[in-house]
Amino acid sequence: MSSGSGANNGHAKEAALYEQQLSKIGEVRAALGQLSGKSALYCSDGSIARYLIARNWDVRKATKMLMKTLKWRSEYKPDEIRWDEISGEAMTGKIYRSDYFDKSGRSILVMRPGCQNTKKSKGQIRYLVYCMENAILNLPAGQDQMVWLIDFAGFSLPNVSLLVTKLTADVLQGHYPERLGVAILYNAPKFFESFWKMASPLLEPKTKNKVKFVYSDRPETDKIMEDLFNMDELECAFGGRSPVTFNIDDYAARMREDDKKMPLLWSPENSALASEPYRMKNHGSQQCDSGLKTEETASDVIGETEAASEKSGETDTASDKEDTEAASEEREETETSSGKRGENATESVKEELTETVSEKKEETETESSTVKSTSSQGEGIASAGKSGSSSDP
Repeated sequence: MSSGSGANNGHAKEAALYEQQLSKIGEVRAALGQLSGKSALYCSDGSIARYLIARNWDVRKATKMLMKTLKWRSEYKPDEIRWDEISGEAMTGKIYRSDYFDKSGRSILVMRPGCQNTKKSKGQIRYLVYCMENAILNLPAGQDQMVWLIDFAGFSLPNVSLLVTKLTADVLQGHYPERLGVAILYNAPKFFESFWKMASPLLEPKTKNKVKFVYSDRPETDKIMEDLFNMDELECAFGGRSPVTFNIDDYAARMREDDKKMPLLWSPENSALASEPYRMKNHGSQQCDSGLKTEETASDVIGETEAASEKSGETDTASDKEDTEAASEEREETETSSGKRGENATESVKEELTETVSEKKEETETESSTVKSTSSQGEGIASAGKSGSSSDP
């Protein structure tokens, strides 16, 4: 077979796969039923595709996940959060959007957990959501992901909070699927590795695979950072050459200007939001820019999903049970191997993890018991659409 015919065959397969994916987007849209207001704007082909990718192209699971987001957005109203509401959380620069993008055009959220300045998780998560919405607002056309650049300078054991980690994972994975391209954990201290072993079971495999530990004293670091960022723009704190640092007054001015743009983005007259197309790309089918591999190709996922569709309810319960058991095993390993640093603080983190895993198990049992009633998706989504029409996507 000539290279030309091989290429044509590859293009034909890709085109067939793309049509399959578009068909599944249509199935989710049909299951959602009639939507209005911000819910209708939110459910573009591109947005629906992100939920399908997050659920391995399983229409039932993706629809259920999207329904939950529509309900959450109608109640939490993330697009209506404004700077003056959350500015107190931002004073130390613990999270902010950089004024430059990575080489792929992705928004960058710089995070400095060592600069934590508040104690209430509710306010911390609301500020994170504000930053997520702002990062999406500023994405260039054709780009739908962001980068998290996490600087551990000044981070200590008292900064560890499994509750905030769980809430962050819930928001990111549940309501912003496929929005994270890569998370760079820069110079994480040694004790954080033990915490990571305990906390990582809270993350789905796809999210966990996007996390990359980078250390300034290791030779491969320069290559990783240079591949992702323009070093002239990147801050010195991350090995870049820019001397610019966070300034709260300048940042506040930027955010207030962006706040004026948000209502325009969610205006019914803004057809660009609702018409965001699905572009077949790296999601779930190739390596991401950071070099982290995804687990399956999109075609494999679709084939396996269709073959297993009759067992999806059983798979949900079994999968969740395995997650809980895996978390328990990792916890036991961690309890055996870690503990030389701050034993009292570490014990409290372990207790918090135990409670969190227990909560997750209870949620799983509750959710699995309602799978059948939720599967009649037309009715559930109709109510989500009505609530979303008032003031949320």
